[in-house]
Amino acid sequence: MDVMQETYRNLSAIGYKWKDHNIEEHCNSSIRNRRHLQRHENIHIGGKPYEVLQKGGAFACHSCLKLHKITGAHEVAHECNQRGKAFSQHSSLISHKTTHIRDKHYECNQCGKAFSHISGLQYHKRTHTGEKLHSCKQCGKNFSWLSHLEVHQRTHTGEKPYGCNQCGKAFVSHSHFNRHKRTHTGEKPYACNHCVKAFASHGQLQVHKRTHTGERPYACNHCAKAFASHGQLQVHKRTHTGERPYNCNQCDKTFSHNSHLHVHQRTHTGEKPYECNQCGKAYSHASSLKYHKRTHTGQKPYECSQCGKIFSHASGLKYHKRSHTGEKL
Repeated sequence: MDVMQETYRNLSAIGYKWKDHNIEEHCNSSIRNRRHLQRHENIHIGGKPYEVLQKGGAFACHSCLKLHKITGAHEVAHECNQRGKAFSQHSSLISHKTTHIRDKHYECNQCGKAFSHISGLQYHKRTHTGEKLHSCKQCGKNFSWLSHLEVHQRTHTGEKPYGCNQCGKAFVSHSHFNRHKRTHTGEKPYACNHCVKAFASHGQLQVHKRTHTGERPYACNHCAKAFASHGQLQVHKRTHTGERPYNCNQCDKTFSHNSHLHVHQRTHTGEKPYECNQCGKAYSHASSLKYHKRTHTGQKPYECSQCGKIFSHASGLKYHKRSHTGEKL
């Protein structure tokens, strides 16, 4: 009974309105009318009068059947405004929100993040240790979380159950779909409390915040370098392994990073999306446009520490320094 009362208090604290607070002594359930009583009795006797014709599943109440049909269609209507996590049922969202108001006694001794359950802390620690307990049976790739393995397996099956109704793009996970939708709306709900920047996903905000704190929790076990995000570490590790998993489908070139492949593909398509607003000259890469703009502004941000000479490009400064070291030009 104390647990039930605590649950009522937690849910009331986040704004949930209860129509009936009566709790039956016999089974700790509140029954408001004959229809609810009949539905409740089905729980005790195992009655499931509502059947799904397509798959043969059965449910104790009509609303349960209706919910099953929604989740079967991958509809997720209720999203948490603090973490972006989504749920198919409003009551599940309300239950989840209590995790934001609980005391968080379990703190990570590496990054300071706190959790309300020790299991959450143990789960989180894998981001630091790199422990990967879940393996793909098809390719042998390992994952720290089962949910990530399940999403990965769709790369083998080709399944993309989350489709955008605006552009037709489809995604393997609901979180990727949610992030994509913001490219249409322009929504950036995750704001930095240190500067004016805002982001489309909570993960992007977390990585950005480390530019203010200087935190680099992802260390390379081959060298002394450390990184602000797991993705940056993974890309860096390829400099040690030589892995180049991104292949051009028009030539035999391979790349260690997906963005490098995209830039390379423009050599085949001739696409030059970065245009100078002063002279109209266009470039295939953003950095090339950035360097070009210095011909208009006269900006020379690279200065020699020995003679004070300045350059518009880092490569120019590097070349110049050889005149001081005696290295052959």
